[in-house]
Amino acid sequence: MFPFGGYVFGATLGTRFCYRQMRRALKRCRERDPEGRKDRRSGPLTAGHQGATLKTVAQTWEPGRPGVLSLPSGRLIRGRGLLAPFPSGPWPEFGLYLLGRRPQPAKWDSRWVHWRDLHVPADDADALDAFREAWRRAEYERVEVACWGGRGRTGTALACIAVLDGVPAAEAVAFVRRNYRRGAVETPGQRSYVARFRGVDL
Repeated sequence: MFPFGGYVFGATLGTRFCYRQMRRALKRCRERDPEGRKDRRSGPLTAGHQGATLKTVAQTWEPGRPGVLSLPSGRLIRGRGLLAPFPSGPWPEFGLYLLGRRPQPAKWDSRWVHWRDLHVPADDADALDAFREAWRRAEYERVEVACWGGRGRTGTALACIAVLDGVPAAEAVAFVRRNYRRGAVETPGQRSYVARFRGVDL
């Protein structure tokens, strides 16, 4: 016997009931996302994502918590630096990691964007797709965006995601600095990247 979703499967009278409950939960998940998510992540999936697919109630971040950016649509995305201690509270359900090298697999669903420190993304099309995925999933899941320091690359990505959410590109850097972190988006190149960002296919 082994545990799954609060039930114990095995040779018991409740096995059929549990199986029906699991199938209903999976059906609700498919109804919420009938086309399925793109599997274009750079890193492998983890057991944390497999468990998250059975959730039927949206669970996002608590507004006002450190690093949590509130977008105009109401979506909440957490930005953070990987060198800082891990924040208290619940784990992310999806992480977007902006690093020069592929990171170690996370305990939750994650995606890597190749992005060197103090630069802009190495692949604009891949970055755009990643920003869209983070923005889309933030409606129902706890999404975090992170680099080593949590300022330059993370701030730039959050500014681009804010553009996807309706913030004008010319105002996105100021929006992120005001609502996320004062020193976000560190270099002139990163600021120019946000100013040019339109959220459309390249």
